[in-house]
Amino acid sequence: MFEQLTDGVSGAIQRLVSRGRLTEANVEDGLREVRQALLEADAAVPVVRDFIERVKTQAIGQLQIQGVDPGHQFIKTVSDELTALMGPIDTRIREAQGGGPTIIMMVGLQGSGKTTSCGKLAKYLIERKRRKPMLVAADLQRPAAIEQLKVLGESLGVPVYSEDPAEKKGLTGLFKRGSRAAEVCKNGIKQATLQGRDVVILDTAGRLHIDEELMAELRDVKARTEPQNVFLVVDAMTGQDALSSSKRFNDEMAIDGVIMTKLDGDARGGAALSIKAITGKTIKFIGTGEKLDRLEEFHPERMASRILGMGDIVSLVEKAKEVVDEAKAERSATRLMSGRWNFDDFLDQLQTVKKLGPLQQVLGMIPGFSSVSKHVNLQGDELKPVEAVIRSMSGAERKNPDLLTVHRTAGSRRRRIATGSGVSVNEVNALIKQFKVMKRVVGEMTRGGRLGQLMTKQGVEEMIPRLPGGRALGKAAGMRPQTKKQKRRGKR
Repeated sequence: MFEQLTDGVSGAIQRLVSRGRLTEANVEDGLREVRQALLEADAAVPVVRDFIERVKTQAIGQLQIQGVDPGHQFIKTVSDELTALMGPIDTRIREAQGGGPTIIMMVGLQGSGKTTSCGKLAKYLIERKRRKPMLVAADLQRPAAIEQLKVLGESLGVPVYSEDPAEKKGLTGLFKRGSRAAEVCKNGIKQATLQGRDVVILDTAGRLHIDEELMAELRDVKARTEPQNVFLVVDAMTGQDALSSSKRFNDEMAIDGVIMTKLDGDARGGAALSIKAITGKTIKFIGTGEKLDRLEEFHPERMASRILGMGDIVSLVEKAKEVVDEAKAERSATRLMSGRWNFDDFLDQLQTVKKLGPLQQVLGMIPGFSSVSKHVNLQGDELKPVEAVIRSMSGAERKNPDLLTVHRTAGSRRRRIATGSGVSVNEVNALIKQFKVMKRVVGEMTRGGRLGQLMTKQGVEEMIPRLPGGRALGKAAGMRPQTKKQKRRGKR
């Protein structure tokens, strides 16, 4: 996420701070690089100009403050200004007053991910807010839109209200095109009320470009349904086009907030930085992947941290809380530190890691590892061979790894596992060896009271190559294994 922007901004700041002593001249030089990085990331020119001017004024003013590290203060200034540029935090969804369902109207250009975002928002409301949403298929322009929404609704267990356009063909002369969509929405809201659904999400039509016909239809839907929330869905990858279309939608529709999609595929990020300044409306949610659980609440301070290359550990911890079974994790940690950890425990951990999301995104959220993640080309299936090997073991072998090492039948067992998982015997041997090394290292660190080192970047870099399947991951990330001399030095 935002690799190009992060490289440019964090690189410029690090070069500036590394000079040791900051002066007005080198602050201006550093900000010139930051300006260039923001413009290359497709941020709006007026937004960049104002941002640089604010940072410059504060940074130069703070050079005279005694007892404060100017480098640290400069980084804090940039972080604060980035947060202010994108903030404040506003993930509220306005509730209906008077007992009816809360109505959320989704608008946006065709191809922005609007229909998928309807499904993601429904899942968010079910799991995070304990709500009972209904989806309304009001996109009567795109032939596959109704069917797509039905498929999403079925996968979520959410009802979808739709009307076959052919059923009311004779009425088309009585209604304008916009009124036809508004009629569907009104009927959908009535049906939601009858079924006891407390949120209605309207999936409206889009166009490849904004035109008066589209806006007339959307204005009519809004007037006749009176939604409490109008959310604009914006494709982050469209750059400057996203900004111009957002301004037009806001001028015409008075939107309440923005859902920015496809941030996982956008290396630039200028639209996310600029959209608040252009529209005056905050980003409420961001889409970070195709799956329905890839919708995150937007936190400007966390995004600023990512842009500055400092990761986003808070979001990672929040995500972990959602997917981790605490009791199971505690048992696994106890077994690991006591030396009783087995392949069943490791398989459970693999499943948890997969729930956190793509490995590349997870690495980018760890402080100090955002620079590593950009060099890693992880497609999401790197751990599949490891999982296949473990699943090819018998229950007894997973519970007692010694059957694969010291038992007299260990050799034949490994050959059977290799055949069952579709890998070579050497790969099975390497996995088992790395598993043993990892257990030994954790045991040594536990006994030596150095377990906390695993939470440092250096500790993680040392541990990753020792993990089952970790050698390939470490190599892809550009991590160099320690030399024998470095290992001896570390033991002293």
